[in-house]
Amino acid sequence: MPSKRINLNADLGEGFGPWRMGDDAAMLDIVSSANIACGGHAGDPDVMRRTVRLARERGVSIGAHPSYPDLQGFGRRAMDLSPAELENQIAFQIGALAGIAALEAVRVTHVKPHGALNNLACVDRTVADTICRAIRAIDRGLILLAPAASQLVVAGRAAGLTVVEEIFADRACLPDGQLVPRARSDAMIHGPAACMAHISAMLEAGALIAVDGTRIATPIGSICVHGDNPDAVAVARHLCAGLKLDGYQVVPLTEIGSAG
Repeated sequence: MPSKRINLNADLGEGFGPWRMGDDAAMLDIVSSANIACGGHAGDPDVMRRTVRLARERGVSIGAHPSYPDLQGFGRRAMDLSPAELENQIAFQIGALAGIAALEAVRVTHVKPHGALNNLACVDRTVADTICRAIRAIDRGLILLAPAASQLVVAGRAAGLTVVEEIFADRACLPDGQLVPRARSDAMIHGPAACMAHISAMLEAGALIAVDGTRIATPIGSICVHGDNPDAVAVARHLCAGLKLDGYQVVPLTEIGSAG
């Protein structure tokens, strides 16, 4: 019987200048796709190229991780941008990574918004449509990696983009499917075993499972491990091993995406 396919992704390249966040090299030995910061919330040309090179050497697919232009707040603060301003930011950041990737003879193949921008796009159709319009204008072949059961998924499919729905190994969700705010004590799921149990339950159910037990049926194509968590490498390694034991083949996002 053929193995089931799943993608394991991480947000990487989130350093700036001499400052580093997380162990990108170790994460890239495990995950199959990388969402690389493009200078909005983190990242600079040198960090971006180093991360792209590490991904290329390991056969990891590369995605742009655009955000609000908020280096000081790590992209976790919402900004009141007009649709045109937001389109410009998305184009600017994807274009920056595409240029860096070309230096390493690889292509950007997907886009995943970051932080506050991603959170807002999950519930605000206007913001979601703006993001998708920008992606489509740049390259309608780019895969949109979007939180499962969100308005961003709906907008991406309406725009004719290939959409892959993701769940989060290390984040809990609310009954409406949105992430529990980081300020709450139950926002994060800690430790490899707890993260694996969280993921396994959702994969078996084919649904998001909220903190109160609410289930929202959804296709699941990708699992995210946040690279900035202290135990991110241990979590990713445990997940990868556990998924394989459960009969999954962990593959790049380009092997998951299918037109919605």
